[in-house]
Amino acid sequence: MTQTPDILCIGSVLWDVIGRSDAQMRQGSDMPGRITQLPGGVALNIGMALSRFGLTPALLSAVGRDTQGDALITACKARGLITDYIYRSDDLPTDKYMAVEGANGLIAAIADAHSLEAAGDKILQPLSDGLLTSPYTGAVALDGNLTLDLLGQIAQSPLLAQADLRVAPASPGKAMRLMPFMRASRGTLYVNLEEAGLLCQTSFDSSKAAAEAMMGRGAKRVVVTSGADPTTVADKDGTITQSPPPVTVARITGAGDTFMAAHIASEINGLAAEEALRSALDAAALYVSGETTI
Repeated sequence: MTQTPDILCIGSVLWDVIGRSDAQMRQGSDMPGRITQLPGGVALNIGMALSRFGLTPALLSAVGRDTQGDALITACKARGLITDYIYRSDDLPTDKYMAVEGANGLIAAIADAHSLEAAGDKILQPLSDGLLTSPYTGAVALDGNLTLDLLGQIAQSPLLAQADLRVAPASPGKAMRLMPFMRASRGTLYVNLEEAGLLCQTSFDSSKAAAEAMMGRGAKRVVVTSGADPTTVADKDGTITQSPPPVTVARITGAGDTFMAAHIASEINGLAAEEALRSALDAAALYVSGETTI
């Protein structure tokens, strides 16, 4: 019997291939290090973190019916995630993400989420065929690896009109995919300083300025991070800005997903806005320092 989810995670579910070196790196560097392959993708990373924070997430995504896909589904189940609603494709391969990190941070990354994009609205079928309650009224974590057309459809869909939407762009290159939610004044948008700048067609020196600008352009609620600098949450009631704890950075990939998941879990569990932000910043700091897994 399928468990009842506490939250839906809609978006990329794939394999992360991460190369890490303890050395400073630049373009063309060839350094010793470690290469790992782990379950990843924004939706899955958020789901795994939510599970660690005591929630039961369900994944809505596309995974191939290949060996890599079967192994990924098994890995998701082992991490406490509901996989029953995932669209399994016979002709699309399982997606992958590849990144290289040095002591000075992320050097380069490539996200191959073409199968998710090709699957389109098939991943939403459980919301319309009765497998999930419709309209869905719970929390939804949504990532920008979906196509702009599908994200626009979700922003206007009656199936999710009553849901607590939490949206992240997945990367600066996909920041503009959040525009439908800005225009519709839907959901909580989680962006970094660069992504906020792209959405507002300018650049910002602080998360507070970025958050206020996004609100001025129609956003319902925003959370703007800025690495080790202060993070700001803004809504119709005003802004809250807090600084993350200082830590030694051991890894980058997955930090934003951990922050978003911790923030969502804190608010679902009833923490007030200031407490929820502090809890999320603390959780992200622990992850970046290498003290916790995702």
